[in-house]
Amino acid sequence: MKKLLLIPALLAGTLAFSEQKNYEISPMVGYDYHESSLGFKDDGYLLGGLEFQINDVESIIKPEFSVFFSQEVDYTTGASTDVLRGAINGVYALDALDSFTPFVKAGLGIENISNETPQSKSGLFVDVGVGAKVNFTENLALKLEAIYLGKVAQQNEGILDHNLIALVGFTYSFGEKAQKAVAPQAVKAPVTPKPAPKPVQKPAPVVAPVVVDGDDDKDGVLNSKDSCLSTLQGAKVDAKGCNIDNDNDGVLNAQDICPKTLAGEEVNSDGCPKTVPLNINFENNSDKIKSSSDSQIQAYANFLTKYANYNAKIIGYTDSRGRDSYNQALSEKRANAVVEALIAQGVSSKQLTSLGKGEANPIADNKTAEGRAQNRRIEAQLTRN
Repeated sequence: MKKLLLIPALLAGTLAFSEQKNYEISPMVGYDYHESSLGFKDDGYLLGGLEFQINDVESIIKPEFSVFFSQEVDYTTGASTDVLRGAINGVYALDALDSFTPFVKAGLGIENISNETPQSKSGLFVDVGVGAKVNFTENLALKLEAIYLGKVAQQNEGILDHNLIALVGFTYSFGEKAQKAVAPQAVKAPVTPKPAPKPVQKPAPVVAPVVVDGDDDKDGVLNSKDSCLSTLQGAKVDAKGCNIDNDNDGVLNAQDICPKTLAGEEVNSDGCPKTVPLNINFENNSDKIKSSSDSQIQAYANFLTKYANYNAKIIGYTDSRGRDSYNQALSEKRANAVVEALIAQGVSSKQLTSLGKGEANPIADNKTAEGRAQNRRIEAQLTRN
């Protein structure tokens, strides 16, 4: 009888171990392999997106909402298009093997082709997929998926267009535990009443000593909440008492003289970028700087006059149109024009040098107007004395 009474408790423990969080969100990237009849240039294209799964439903099939996007997918004709897909799927998770949880899914969605062709048009699709999650922690897992997507072809007598999509990403689970199981109440065996215990005199409560909290590093965060107890006095800190690095460049605000660098930009120990793109506009086929660039010149001059221990090499580039010799000469003249403009704003000539590189080192495609505009540029390389 006692062994039978243990069964409900064991079942409750098993159910608690298999509980899921209410919600899962998964940023994903992957590659779409498509059939050749769709008219795209290559055998496939990159895509990225987000999957959101709701586990707090009374069903073994969990609803999932997903959206994926691919930008500027090339056609064989030379044109390109954006591809946007949204889908609703039902997800069924198989039995977990340690930290490895396989699953299958199926659903339907809609695909939007921004630049349609007779071979590739917007429309509804069905999809089926398989995948697995490899749990790192209770909240974080690696997610792998393979999805078949079929869409009714516009020019193929109703036969499906085929896509095979391979995806990888991470799943973050959050919210309370979904679908908590309630264990059955165990039937208690009858017991013989015991005599009431004699009253036991309780000892007097122990009064804990009063502890006075302090702020040893004078950063405004009490020691009990301070994770960095030796920050410099006067430095700005976060709620945990640690130094702040707002632009996440690895240089703390207290030492960062360029506190607004872009994410991922290579910086020196002062937190300043090693190469700065200067958005300076010139008159057509001329080294005369347009007045619209005055504020850019002034801002850079202010930096160099404030930090005189920095030198700047001003480098000019052109697009690929015109003769090489002409482009080289024009890039040198434009670089020199920027140097002269900075000197006119008070920068020491000892801090400045210029260099023209003509049409070398393009950063965009010279075959398009937008790409050529990006290649006609001025860059400044900073070095510290």
